[in-house]
Amino acid sequence: MNLTINDLQDYLADRYCGWANEQGMFMKLVEEIGEVAEVLNKRAGRKASDENDLQEQLGIELADMIHYIVAIAALNDIPLSKVIVEKDRIASVKYNHTVNLETFVATHSREEQ
Repeated sequence: MNLTINDLQDYLADRYCGWANEQGMFMKLVEEIGEVAEVLNKRAGRKASDENDLQEQLGIELADMIHYIVAIAALNDIPLSKVIVEKDRIASVKYNHTVNLETFVATHSREEQ
């Protein structure tokens, strides 16, 4: 299944709007950031690990972070896909990138056809 940010945002708006709040979602995000830090510390050998698949665990924790980031955007009616593209466009000009996100996606999707 291909999942878009818009799909996830619509799903989380449906799931959380009406009862969840941005402060609670932010606190969950901070918790997940800590869990990513813990996995990265284990991978770097700075913390003992009894887990076998730290790669899988890292993926799970990163997915949790994305979940709460997108949920915060959904609760605030922020069109995250649009904002990401615009932010990248500005950064690409500022840092003289030859390709911005919008161009990359357009080129990449043509190559897959």
